[in-house]
Amino acid sequence: MSLRLSTVILPYRRWHEGGRSTWTRAEQLGFHTAYTYDHLSWRSFRDGPWFGAVPTLTAAAAVTERLRLGTLVTSPNFRHPVTLAKELISLDDISGGRITLGIGAGGTGFDATALGQEAWTPRERADRFGEFIPLLDRLLTEDAVSYEGDFYSAHEARNIPGCVQRPRLPFAVAATGPRGLKLAARYGQAWVTTGDPKLYEDGTPQQSDRALRQQGDRLADACAAIGHDVDEVERVLLTGFTPDRSRPLESVDAFVDFAGRHRDLGFTELVVHWPIADSDFTADEKIFERIAMEAPAQLKG
Repeated sequence: MSLRLSTVILPYRRWHEGGRSTWTRAEQLGFHTAYTYDHLSWRSFRDGPWFGAVPTLTAAAAVTERLRLGTLVTSPNFRHPVTLAKELISLDDISGGRITLGIGAGGTGFDATALGQEAWTPRERADRFGEFIPLLDRLLTEDAVSYEGDFYSAHEARNIPGCVQRPRLPFAVAATGPRGLKLAARYGQAWVTTGDPKLYEDGTPQQSDRALRQQGDRLADACAAIGHDVDEVERVLLTGFTPDRSRPLESVDAFVDFAGRHRDLGFTELVVHWPIADSDFTADEKIFERIAMEAPAQLKG
C-alpha cells in the first residue's frame, strides 16, 4: 500500500514575505496536500504574526494548480456551521475542488476564550461537535437548510451551488474518544490523530505504536457498528506529537523507517510540519525537501 505524504504550513508569514513561496514550493515538491492550522493564535506563536486560515487557503488556491489544500483542523471553538459552510463552498470553487476540511472538537487553547466565553469542558466540546458536524454536512449538501438545535441554528440558509466536489468536500475528522470516532465513522472520508498525548513526554515509540493501533481498532469498531467499511476511511497521522518528535526529519532513512512503521499500522497519509526555525518544528530544510522528493518512492508497495 502506498503512503501519501502531506505537509502543514503554519500561517505565521506575511504572504509577500515567504508565505506565497512556501505554498508554491509545497506543490513543486510533490506533497499530496498542504494544510494549515485554523486557529486565532496558537501556543508559542501567540504574540507574533498569525494569519487566518480561510484567506490563506484562498490565496494558496490561486497560486497552485494540483496541490490539495485544507485545514488541520477547524473546530467549533470560534466557528459556526452556517458561515463556515459558505466559506468552504467558496474555497472549493476557487480551488477547483481541491479542499479537504480537517475538523475536530477543539481544545482549551487561546481559541477557547477569545470570543469572551468560558472554555468548554470536554463534555461540552463533544456535545457541540456532535451537533456541528451533522449540520455542516447538511449545509454542504442541501440547497436550503433550516435547523434548531441546542447549540446551533440555521434559518433557510442557502448554499447554492454547493461544492464542486460531490456530494460535498471531504471531511477529515480528528478524534480519539468514542463520540468523536462515531462521527468519524459516519461523516468522515478520513480520520485524523496525533497519537496519544499522554505518551509525548515520557512514552516510547513502541508504546505510541500500540496506542495508535488501539485507536485504529476503535475506529474499526465504530464503523462496524453502522455497517460502514473501515477501509473506506483514510487514516491520517499528524506527526510531531508522538514520542518520535522531530527525529524522523533528521534524515531520509529515519523518515522512511518512521513512515514504514505507521504504514504497517494502517495509516494512508502522514503530515509533516514545514520547518520553522527556533520552534518545536525546527528541521533542516534541505533534508526536509529531500524527504519530500525521495521518501514517497521508497514507500511504494
